[in-house]
Amino acid sequence: MDIAAAKKNDPAARNKFEIWLTYSGVHALSWHRWANRLYRMHLKLLARMTSQFCKFLTGIEIHPAAKIAPGVFIDHGHGVVIGETAEVGTGTVIYQGCTLGGTGKESGKRHPTIGENCVISAGAKVLGNIKVGDGAKIGAGAVVLKDVPPHATVVGVPGRVVRICGEKTGDELVQEKGDPYLSEICALRERTFALEERIKELEEKYGENL
Repeated sequence: MDIAAAKKNDPAARNKFEIWLTYSGVHALSWHRWANRLYRMHLKLLARMTSQFCKFLTGIEIHPAAKIAPGVFIDHGHGVVIGETAEVGTGTVIYQGCTLGGTGKESGKRHPTIGENCVISAGAKVLGNIKVGDGAKIGAGAVVLKDVPPHATVVGVPGRVVRICGEKTGDELVQEKGDPYLSEICALRERTFALEERIKELEEKYGENL
């Protein structure tokens, strides 16, 4: 299913044999399946060694205890980190540089649960024991610290829901259209002109006695 997911989600994929040979995300998931089996057999040291060997080969670090459903696709994948108690649903696509991690302040279930058919874009950080609903999209570089409803789109730092089922929520990011530095320079210039005019008036009024 992992190979089929790669074929479905990557338009550059030409055939399943090429995917099996060359896709680091598929390799990482294959190694993880084996590491997870070892972990469940209580061979935890061997499982961790397997996951670290996978990290060396692919640049993708997945804790052997993480629960990843069949049909997940890790695209490119270098720099992806998936924590111990993370769960990822089938059909989810994870791009390079993503982190499904903890906040460092929790115990027990401390990593996110990702629903089915989600998209975690490049560089996104999903942190803590939170839930990302089915079909949600996390924008590139977003830092998500709160639960995400199903079919929502989240962007920004910290992450904010800007769309649900394609409809705007009224919490869109407002980009500055002006240049704050230019505005400050213009204000200083106006102040300088006003001061020069005032000095000129005083010189005319008091002459050399000023």
